[in-house]
Amino acid sequence: MKIQHLIACAFGLCLSVFTASAQLMQPKTAYTRADTLRGSLTTPLRTCYDLNYYHLDVKVDIAQKFISGSNLIRFTAVNDFVKLQIDLFANLKIEKIVYKGKEVPYTREFNAVFVTFPKTIRKGSKDEFTVYYSGNPTIAKRAPWDGGFVFTTDSLGKPWVATACQGMGASVWWPNKDQQADEVDSALISISVPTGLTDVSNGRLRKVTDLKNGYTKFDWFVSNPINNYDIAANIGDYTHISDSYEGEKGKLTLDYWVLSYNKEKAKKQFDANVKRMLKAFEYWFGPYPWYEDGYKLVETPHLGMEHQSAVAYGNKYGNGYLGRDLSGTGWGLKWDYIVVHESGHEWFGNNITSKDIADMWIHEGFTDYSESLFIDMYYGKQAGQEYDHGLRRGIGNVQTVVGPYGVNKEGSGDMYNKGSVLLNMIRTAINDDEKWRQILRGLNKTYYHQTVTYDDIVNYINKESGFNFSGVFDQYLRHTGLATLELRFDNGRLMARYVAEAPGFTMPVKIRAKGGEYKMITPTTRFQPFDVPGITRDNFEVDTFNYYIGVLVD
Repeated sequence: MKIQHLIACAFGLCLSVFTASAQLMQPKTAYTRADTLRGSLTTPLRTCYDLNYYHLDVKVDIAQKFISGSNLIRFTAVNDFVKLQIDLFANLKIEKIVYKGKEVPYTREFNAVFVTFPKTIRKGSKDEFTVYYSGNPTIAKRAPWDGGFVFTTDSLGKPWVATACQGMGASVWWPNKDQQADEVDSALISISVPTGLTDVSNGRLRKVTDLKNGYTKFDWFVSNPINNYDIAANIGDYTHISDSYEGEKGKLTLDYWVLSYNKEKAKKQFDANVKRMLKAFEYWFGPYPWYEDGYKLVETPHLGMEHQSAVAYGNKYGNGYLGRDLSGTGWGLKWDYIVVHESGHEWFGNNITSKDIADMWIHEGFTDYSESLFIDMYYGKQAGQEYDHGLRRGIGNVQTVVGPYGVNKEGSGDMYNKGSVLLNMIRTAINDDEKWRQILRGLNKTYYHQTVTYDDIVNYINKESGFNFSGVFDQYLRHTGLATLELRFDNGRLMARYVAEAPGFTMPVKIRAKGGEYKMITPTTRFQPFDVPGITRDNFEVDTFNYYIGVLVD
């Protein structure tokens, strides 16, 4: 008879960040033609061209909640073609599409736009066209958990506007090739706003122009590759705070754009958090990926978002996650969650970007894990692991972490906490912290400014660790159940195996006789004998603090 000795699985009230993101991660079982048009990465109308440059030029009429403008799209032809696909939400009107000074025909299907050129564009050639559009954009109901514009006012009644569109897609407010597999190489973002207000977007401010019509244009240039959902407009009565950080690649500019009356609070909070965050993440992940574009925090009317080189901040200048510790351990109250978490995305999500949103765990799992590494640096490894262990209370294990491919659908919210717990478990199994650090840094160096797949990440970790963790990733990302370590004592000798849904599951695990030293054993899915000094059926201990597994004893 088998009895359950211990299952290291915690359920209960989910207090983590992804609870609030339920609108983004709603279950969905049926997919439409619109989903395929939006999510497909392999259709010839999308793969026929490679993005080079955007010039997004948009006027925001705040009073009417209306936008108008254009996007110049430069590209290199990957194949010969006469037609390509871009994306723009159907509620926004295309005024015209211009190629070589003349309007060209287009058709629309749901949120997809198909542009036909007057002659074949040849493979290898560089070309461009411009889309002119206008309309009332989708207004986010609960940004950043759903997408669109936020039109609100600050506490003094002055306009305060922001965009946030992860998941829903950047085409909710501007025309682009709206998928993550092809990032534009550079971009000029021109946002015109009512005079007296300031727009803060990604990259570096190049120019401010008084248009003499009640509007002022702000030109921001991004010199590095950027994914579409990261491109943002933030409009308000902002004041500027300037600082710098001596990092691994030299001097990094730090710019904070905050509401004028929050300047002193912002100085204090950001001084206490930003440089500590940069020191920790450069140690673990390698140099900040956007020295050329600088690092910015921008106060927003929503909680936060990882907008590249212009991180959105709405944590009200306090520690924790709106004053709460998501782990329940106390460690999460010692630092500003939004500064740390959203900045962690500069490495995982922005530097390394998943090709398909189905692999959003690459963004959120590693970034959630970055929180425990931040704690590790300043409060010790045990503290970081305590925080990570505390995150288990927010794991549901109801739906898979990896979503369906090709339909613009992310996996479950478990990608946050379960992703973090998974990575801590793999670190523990590797049992060499310097090797683990070099793996994390190596990921950011090998895939610097690139888009990746599930296999890219898993295969890299396998290769650099010297162990095949494919079954472990498969079990925890593509299945909902946990692996179970099954123990048996035959004539006093320890026998062990794993029970798992993932084929070929194996993982080094720490086990000991109570009070003794942990020994690493590596069971497979078949029972094998292991020698662990002094271990018996009554005194064995498995490191379930760091291993998110069930344990059964026969």
